[in-house]
Amino acid sequence: MRYLVTGGTGFLGRHLLARLLTRADAEITCLVRTPGRLSARTSDLPGHERLHALKGDLTVDGLGLSDSDLEALAGVDHVVHLAAVYDMTASDAANRAANVDGTRRVIELAERIGAGVLHHVSSVAVAGDYRGRFTESDFDVDQHLGSPYHSTKFAAEAQVRAQTAVPWRVYRPAIVVGDSRTGEMDKVDGPYYLLPSIEAMAKAVGPAAPLVRSVPIPVPDLGATTIVPVDYVADAMAELMHRDGLDGRAFHLVSPHPQPLVGVYNALAASAGAPRLTQAIPDAVAAPARALAGLFGDVIGKVPEVLELRDAVLTEIGIPPEVLPHMGFRTVFDDSQTRAALAGTGISCPEFADYAPELYHYWRDHLDPNRARRHGPKGQLDGRTVMITGASSGIGRETALRVAAEGGIPLLVARRGEELEKVRAEIEEAGGRASVYSCDITDADSVDKLVGDAMADHGQVDMLVNNAGRSIRRSVRLSYDRFHDYERTMAINYFGAVRLTLALLPQMSRRRFGHIVNISSIGVQTNPPRFSAYLGSKAALDAFARVVASETYGDGITFTTIHMPLVRTAMIAPTNIYRAFPTKSPEEAADMVMDALHRRPKHIGTPLGTAGSLAYTVAPRLTDALLHVAFRVFPDSAAARGDDASASTEMSTLSRGARAMARVLPGIHW
Repeated sequence: MRYLVTGGTGFLGRHLLARLLTRADAEITCLVRTPGRLSARTSDLPGHERLHALKGDLTVDGLGLSDSDLEALAGVDHVVHLAAVYDMTASDAANRAANVDGTRRVIELAERIGAGVLHHVSSVAVAGDYRGRFTESDFDVDQHLGSPYHSTKFAAEAQVRAQTAVPWRVYRPAIVVGDSRTGEMDKVDGPYYLLPSIEAMAKAVGPAAPLVRSVPIPVPDLGATTIVPVDYVADAMAELMHRDGLDGRAFHLVSPHPQPLVGVYNALAASAGAPRLTQAIPDAVAAPARALAGLFGDVIGKVPEVLELRDAVLTEIGIPPEVLPHMGFRTVFDDSQTRAALAGTGISCPEFADYAPELYHYWRDHLDPNRARRHGPKGQLDGRTVMITGASSGIGRETALRVAAEGGIPLLVARRGEELEKVRAEIEEAGGRASVYSCDITDADSVDKLVGDAMADHGQVDMLVNNAGRSIRRSVRLSYDRFHDYERTMAINYFGAVRLTLALLPQMSRRRFGHIVNISSIGVQTNPPRFSAYLGSKAALDAFARVVASETYGDGITFTTIHMPLVRTAMIAPTNIYRAFPTKSPEEAADMVMDALHRRPKHIGTPLGTAGSLAYTVAPRLTDALLHVAFRVFPDSAAARGDDASASTEMSTLSRGARAMARVLPGIHW
C-alpha cells in the first residue's frame, strides 16, 4: 500500500504516520520542504525506515517536483493532504497561500499521478457561524465565514469537491488538543488559551483552594465548543481511509455532543486547583444583559482606542484577540455517519473531563509560557542560576554562599579568577554547586564571552545581582580637573551593569522569567556630599531599572533596587574615617540581597534612607543646608586631597560632632 502524505511533520501528521506504519505493507512518501525534519520528527516511530522524504513545496506550481518524481509517484494508492495553516491569527495571504493554493496544487498532482483516493483534512470551520445542526452532508448552506481561516478552509474543501478525476474523502476535525493518554501537544490553541488564567487563579487562592472550589462562581451560559484529542482523530482517519465504499463523503471528527465552555473550564480548573464556575444565572436574566452588552459593545467597540486597549489586555493574559469571537460554536455538528462507519472498531471520542488532567499536566510541564517562573521544591532559589558580579569578596561572596546553600547555582563573576576559585571551593566543600567566570564588565567583549559561556554551561540565567561597583569620595572642588572620576564610576556602576543586564534580558524574555537585583546606595536617597561621581552613577542605574521594569513586566522580568547602607567591605577601606563609623557586615548586607531574591520586591532599603528621600522631597533647601553642615564637619580624605597623611592622623581630625553625627545617622557614607 503506497501513500503520499503532505504535512507529515506536523502534530496530527506525525500521529497519523504512526498509525499507517502499523500496516506491514505501508510504504509512505512524505512531501516536505526540509527532508531532514522528517527524520528528526519520526525517527522514534516503529517502522520509520518505510518513510521516505520527497523534497517539495506547496507554494510552488508543480510542487517543485521533477518528472522522475512524478514517475515514482504514479499509481499511489492514497494521497493524504494534511498540510495547511491551522492558525486563527494568521493573515489572509498566509491562509490563502497554504490552504487554497496549496490544496489546488495537491489536487493537480493527485490527478497527474492517477492516485487511488485523495484524502483531504478540512475543518469544522467550513460551517462558519451557521446556527443549528450541521450534518456531514452539508457544505454550502449560505453560512457566514468570519475569518480568513474559515473562508480558506471552505474554499479548499470546495476545490476538492469540484474535481472529479480522483475519488475523494474529506475529514473535518474539531479543535484538536493533545493525546488523551499522554497529554502530548505541540502548540497552544483552543482551550489551552484558558490555562494561564486558570493557573494564575489557582496560585492566587493558594492554600484556600479547597474552600474556594466548594463555592462555585455563578456565570451565565457561555456557549459550547467541540474538542477532540489527537489520538481519536488519527485513529479515526486511519480506519476511515481504508474502509470500502466511503468515497465522496465528509466525516465529522468531533465530540458526539456539544461541550459547554463552563464544563471545559471546570475540567481544567479541577486539575489546576482553581475555582469552579456554575451556570447558575438564569437565561431570563442573562439574555437581556447580553443584549444590552452587545448593543453597548457594538457602539463602544468601534472606537479604535477601546479596541486597542481590549487587544492589549487579551494579549497580556495570553488570548490572541483574533480567537475571542470563535471561542464558542453556534453550530451543532452531527457526526452520526462517522460513528456508524466506526461502529465495532472500538474507536470513539472520549469525554473531555476524563482526559483534561493529562492535557493540563503536559501543558504545565512543556507548554506553559510561564513555567520558568516555577522554582524547585526546596524553596525560591532551588535550581535557580544566579549570576553575581563582584562575587570574589564582601557582599557578593556572602550572597553566593547563601544562594548555594538554598539549592541555587551561583555564577561567580569578577576580574580575579583565583579569588573566585576560592569561593567555589567553599561552596563545593559545603555540598553546593557554582561556576566561575572571570570577566571585566566594563569591556563589551568580555561581557559577551561571559554571557555566551554561561548560556552554554547552564542554558539560562534566572537572576542577576549587579553587585560589582566602584566608589569615589571626593568633593566637587577637588574634581574640577578629574572628569575621569565620573567616567570610571559610570563605566562600572552604570554602563557595566546595564551592558550585562541588556545581554541577559533576551533569554529572560523568551523564558518569561527573570529577576535583576541592583545594589544601589542609601546615598541616592540621602544625597551626602562628596559622592557626586559615585551617586550619579547609582542614580542612573536606579532610573534605568524603574523605566525598564515597566517594559518587561509582561515578560515576568522584575527588578529590585537595594539602597544599601554603609557596609564594611574592601570598597570603603581606603576612606580611613569610616573606621569610626557604624557599618553593616557583609553578612547583614547579604541578608538584604537574599530578601530581594526571595520576595522580588521593587525596593529594599532602610528607614533612614526613606526619611532622607522624604526630607529632600518636602524641604529640599533645608536639606541642602543641613547636608552642607555635614560637608563642613567631615573632611576630604587624604587620598582625595592627594596628601600622605596617615590613617591615625586622618582619624584624629574627626570632631566630636562628626563622630556623633555618624552614630546618630548610621549607614550613611559621609
